[in-house]
Amino acid sequence: MFEKILIANRGEIALRVQRACRELGIKTVVVHSEADREAKYVKLADESVCIGPASSALSYLNIPAIISAAEVTDAQAIHPGYGFLSENADFAERVESSGFVFIGPRAETIRLMGDKVSAKDAMKAAGVPCVPGSDGALPEDPKEIIKIGRAVGYPVIIKAAGGGGGRGMRVVHTEAALINAVAMTRQEAQTAFGNPMVYMEKFLENPRHVEIQVLADEFKNAVYLGERDCSMQRRHQKVIEEAPAPGIPARLIARVGERCAEACRRIGYRGAGTFEFLYENGEFYFIEMNTRVQVEHPVTELITGIDIVQEQIRIAAGEKLRFKQRDIQFRGHAIECRVNAEDPFTFVPSPGTISWWHPPGGPGVRVDSHAYSGYKVPPHYDSMIGKIITFGDTREQAIRRMRIALSETVVQGIKTNIPLHQELMQDARFVEGGTSIHYLEHKLAAKNEVKSVEG
Repeated sequence: MFEKILIANRGEIALRVQRACRELGIKTVVVHSEADREAKYVKLADESVCIGPASSALSYLNIPAIISAAEVTDAQAIHPGYGFLSENADFAERVESSGFVFIGPRAETIRLMGDKVSAKDAMKAAGVPCVPGSDGALPEDPKEIIKIGRAVGYPVIIKAAGGGGGRGMRVVHTEAALINAVAMTRQEAQTAFGNPMVYMEKFLENPRHVEIQVLADEFKNAVYLGERDCSMQRRHQKVIEEAPAPGIPARLIARVGERCAEACRRIGYRGAGTFEFLYENGEFYFIEMNTRVQVEHPVTELITGIDIVQEQIRIAAGEKLRFKQRDIQFRGHAIECRVNAEDPFTFVPSPGTISWWHPPGGPGVRVDSHAYSGYKVPPHYDSMIGKIITFGDTREQAIRRMRIALSETVVQGIKTNIPLHQELMQDARFVEGGTSIHYLEHKLAAKNEVKSVEG
């Protein structure tokens, strides 16, 4: 096991990784920007290194500064968290070539799964169900593109091979608009990702977003830890996540989960990862794989009793998975609400000083947050300041506990999206379960229409 790990991230995930390390008896080094000097996890670390000014490009994305910090502190491994450099294959390669262990997959695996076309090909080979679409990148010949569009059937969506985070995609409803849409998406893809390759998929009208969590070791042992429903989204950003996904038969999850585990064995995957799917009319369609720990990992931890971050560390240290698929038991239901420093309905960021922070408690309540009274939320990064997670024997109990937890939470000095979460926890469609990825957008749009009419 490692003696010292450098955490190359910030916010609640830096604190989460630090806690996992401390429980394992591992010392931690935290790197931070000048804006995060007063962060809780910086104060709690065994060592901390300032790696640059507030700008992410000059700090958390500064690979030489992070490697240098690992060298001067004699760290043995680097945990990238999520976001920033966590899925950057060049960073993973640089970490390993500099003599440190990257707590995550190998660089070549990150590259394979980071390119949406090669990822889809790898999944098809492993029997993972994929969205109908072009066989690889679209050709240059417009006639061939039109032929593919007819075969797939409209509407279709054009996606950048190197895209992500909801960028580099365009929905096309008619054949007349296809060629122009492909050209525009190619241009955007080249500008945003440095890769003009695009591909075509059938556009699913009303799907849910369901993902499968996996763990795999160096020895081709792989397991799936059940599924999460992340359909409550706004602009492709998840707002609420839960496990298990309401209303999906366990036998179907088991079939898809085993294919995901088999895909991990085939590609030599190492560490924690998540297969993301669209789910519609009883069918799963693979869209991408995240080669890192997810923001929403706590809901899976609560229903399985497995510490995903600790398992990442054990796997990176060369240990075998400590359990087989038959050992994994699923119990109860968990829901996570992301707490963001933003206006709950306009979504305008609300950085500033938290004058009073009072998190909730009680049975089945977990809060993952680096915030505290007096903490200054910087304007330079993602607006998430924490996550409230509730667990119950049933989904109904988890929802009731979340309502209570949200009502107990006090955040003063800045705005947060807690009022939106409170509204959603009372929403009849959410309480019923199984809303699509478009539900929240439509709900917010309808509310804005009513406001404009009243105004």
